[in-house]
Amino acid sequence: MTATSGGHQLALNVQLRDDATLDNFYVTEPLFPLLPLLQLQREEGGEPVLYLYGSPGCGKSHLLQASCHLASEGALYLPLGELLDYAPDAVLADVETLSLVCLDDLQAVAGNDAWEQALFHFFNRARAADCRLLLAADSSPRNLAVRLADLRSRLGWGIVYHLPGYDDEQKASVLAFRAARRGLQLPPEVARYVVSRAPRGLAELLEVLDILDSRSLAEQRALTVPFVKQVLGW
Repeated sequence: MTATSGGHQLALNVQLRDDATLDNFYVTEPLFPLLPLLQLQREEGGEPVLYLYGSPGCGKSHLLQASCHLASEGALYLPLGELLDYAPDAVLADVETLSLVCLDDLQAVAGNDAWEQALFHFFNRARAADCRLLLAADSSPRNLAVRLADLRSRLGWGIVYHLPGYDDEQKASVLAFRAARRGLQLPPEVARYVVSRAPRGLAELLEVLDILDSRSLAEQRALTVPFVKQVLGW
């Protein structure tokens, strides 16, 4: 379990990705106002509740994990879609004693009565304990398939922020940005070529970058379109 303080005892196999940091996040213009909110959430006067929503690959999970990295201690990341086999009351027991709790994939438990009841009571405890909440789902609180009306109202307690998806040009920019963070030069024409041929999801694109980075280092080759074709068989 990724929590650095507090009395939570349930052992969960949840780890933060090392690369999921704010410095490693490509920020498009619509997200400029969001970053300060995340950076200051745990400070005095920070937002008690932030709710992020958007389609897969828009960066929600990255930002939740980045906030935990930023906190360094007293923070917990819970990807609810991976925790469905656990009792919700056990997962959420005492986590309000932490300063920040990040709940990802809320849509995975929407409509599940046991989870909805557990979340409702946890939100009440968190508010009383001044535990800050960073929430993420694939749709807004209004459109999430939640049956418990009181839970739905609590999901909208704070700022609700839509994360837009990336178009192809932005995906190419993300690849170039992430390559540069590794000390790898990815020319624009090569980035655009990869985006045009690789799977559409951003996570899959970044996996392609992992492959190219490894082969480029092993063979001491620059990233060119012919090299990409050779490595990936395109």
